[in-house]
Amino acid sequence: MPQPVHESFEPRKTPVQARATVSVESILEATLQVLLDVGQARLTTTRVAERAGVSVGTLYQYFPNKSALLKTVMERHLAEIATVVEAACAALHGQPLAAMAEGVVREFLRAKLGNIRKSMALYAFSYDVDRARIVKCMSDRIRAAMATMLRTSVEPLGTDPAVAAAMLGDMMAGVSRRMVEAEVPKKQADAMQRELVIAATAYLQASSLKPTRRPCR
Repeated sequence: MPQPVHESFEPRKTPVQARATVSVESILEATLQVLLDVGQARLTTTRVAERAGVSVGTLYQYFPNKSALLKTVMERHLAEIATVVEAACAALHGQPLAAMAEGVVREFLRAKLGNIRKSMALYAFSYDVDRARIVKCMSDRIRAAMATMLRTSVEPLGTDPAVAAAMLGDMMAGVSRRMVEAEVPKKQADAMQRELVIAATAYLQASSLKPTRRPCR
């Protein structure tokens, strides 16, 4: 009986020369452009190679198939989001919890929804390209950065910062996913962002170790 063929999601090799790096960057940018123009179903390696201005043979040196292209584009998109949040968290060290909540939420949504067409296109095929592992990698980076930030707050938490970071991360991920999947219009998206800031701030402040005032006698 013939064995099932398993399609590889992994790139063939990593570019080591400047010219090769430029080619790979062109291919990945072309992949995103073709995806936005014609959608996943009509995206082909031939179309991507033509848009990138390289031969199909050159493309296949680095990416064995369409799935590998899409996976790499997805990984880079989520890595960019993680990098933005990490930078925001680093800048918020030593701030009150309310400032931390607002800063992280706004930067996360800005990175996630700054190009809504891109986010929608990537979410459309994300389940086909090892999505769980890729998303976990991004989530782990964001949670680690938020936990480190929360440990520096001027209002110490009564909750383990790692747990608080996980809760905050899940809140942001859930709301942003809803905004992308439902194609929420800008006015509603702005309102949802404000509400998410309120919810995140309330959660962190409720978890803080504030001194309890004794009643007057």
